[in-house]
Amino acid sequence: MSAKIRMNTEYRNKFYNRIKDVFEKENTQEQQAFLQAREDFNDQQKLGFELAKAVVERSYPIEDVNTLRVFKKRYGDPCDVVAKDKCFYFAYTDTDNADDEGKPIENKSHFDFGLYGNLNGNEYSGGEDTDHFAHAYFREELKEKGCNPDIIAQQSGKDSNPHKTKHVDMCNKALGKSGNNDDGIGMTKDFNAPFYADVIGTSYCRSRAIACTKNEYELFEQWRMAKAKVVSTHQTWINSIMKQCDQLKIGLKAYRYLSEGIELASELGIKVDEAELIKTNSTGLTIYNPSNLANMIKGMKNKNQTREDKIKARMEYQKESVN
Repeated sequence: MSAKIRMNTEYRNKFYNRIKDVFEKENTQEQQAFLQAREDFNDQQKLGFELAKAVVERSYPIEDVNTLRVFKKRYGDPCDVVAKDKCFYFAYTDTDNADDEGKPIENKSHFDFGLYGNLNGNEYSGGEDTDHFAHAYFREELKEKGCNPDIIAQQSGKDSNPHKTKHVDMCNKALGKSGNNDDGIGMTKDFNAPFYADVIGTSYCRSRAIACTKNEYELFEQWRMAKAKVVSTHQTWINSIMKQCDQLKIGLKAYRYLSEGIELASELGIKVDEAELIKTNSTGLTIYNPSNLANMIKGMKNKNQTREDKIKARMEYQKESVN
């Protein structure tokens, strides 16, 4: 029956949404790389903060912190110099290298263990990556709340626009992000809660660089790279899905009959219930063979091919070119 039913916008949207949903859920190398990066970050976050707390307590011994708290109770605000913080400036002096004046080079960077902490070491220029990380980290939770946690990846390279702003704001609101990067509420507060250490000094972490060793500093940088990898692998995965969806749109737009859409879904291993589709009339021009389009889409994921796979693919391409 579907062979005689013409395609229309409603059918195309139904096919597109159904197939796109499968693209997002299927097990691919790109998806697994992202999920693994997120798991690796969890390990690095725990180890990184344990190290950070040890370094902080070396500079601000627990005994001193407790003494100052006693003084605060006794003398009030003048002794209010202890606070909990989740971001720290760590620094070490590189005695093996010198600046133009012959002085040892000091290496210093800002490390923020909060959900929206920067990924570049600059306290005031976390940029869009901070939102991207938070959305990717809580991707499933945000999807359940009706948000689009992939919006930043989907809009990568594009200028700011109302559509993007709307969805970014929805995600941040759902996560409980605060405008001034403090504890926040909800998921943000819960994420941040385990990663605070007692520090002595002002409330501005830039005013109290904490000394660490070169090895410790390098371990902090490894932690930050693990956080950045969550963003990069999420971007790669979403890019893969978007490329598939772009071809899907072109193909569906060209299909003239409902049967072609059903054939495409079948070629992709997706079951579509024809009875769920609403009958309407439309016309189109068939230029995408369903089998070829399915193969093209399949080739846009699992990009980590072996050498043998690449040789096989090349031989198949040359054979098709001759024919």
